[in-house]
Amino acid sequence: MKRAIVIGASSGIGREVAKLLIGEGWTVGVAARRVERMQDLQAAAVECIDVTADDATERLRHLINNIGGMDLFFYASGIGKQNRGLHEDIELATVQTNGMGFTRMIGEAYRYFAGKGSGHIAAITSIAGTKGLGPAPSYSATKAMQNVYLQALEQQARSRKLNIRFTDIRPGFVDTDLLSGDFRYPLMLRPERVAREIVRAIEHRKHIRVIDWKYRLLTACWRRIPRWLWRRIRL
Repeated sequence: MKRAIVIGASSGIGREVAKLLIGEGWTVGVAARRVERMQDLQAAAVECIDVTADDATERLRHLINNIGGMDLFFYASGIGKQNRGLHEDIELATVQTNGMGFTRMIGEAYRYFAGKGSGHIAAITSIAGTKGLGPAPSYSATKAMQNVYLQALEQQARSRKLNIRFTDIRPGFVDTDLLSGDFRYPLMLRPERVAREIVRAIEHRKHIRVIDWKYRLLTACWRRIPRWLWRRIRL
């Protein structure tokens, strides 16, 4: 029996991935801060987890035990806002969630799989980690950190001869609560479609998956922009 934990399953991509895994016969435990939004998912277990809280790893272990183990850890928690005024509270909250929270939860999953002998860690990061984005400094910085952190853990696992696989999911703009507001983002993707591509990437054991082809083309060009030109571009 395949067992998965989905962190950030109360809405958006995390919720859609949880629904797909349940539909494919996985035993799924779901977690988020807003427990009431997960009650209709038909998950094997539901846990209230705030990834920024000190007891987050303890609650994760409790959820793993409740479903009888874990083979896949899927991480979809995160926050992000444009912050052109560089307001301190926005910057620090983003670092707390996308940096500290991400490290806390991914690290606990890694340690669990190291003890178990195998496992698969898949996490939503973002194409925003490709370059530093002036409108969202801490968001793009923490997403770059997430990309590099997963890369480092993948290298460490291989060096330690641990059978732990990693999938770094990098979406572009997705129509979720994270991007709700008056501004209409270009090339917006539906979370249901993104979730289907994520599950396929996990099944095919992809190391990095940029979603979808338009964003794969965009990021390929984006990486090639020299720094002297990038800092002159107005976003």
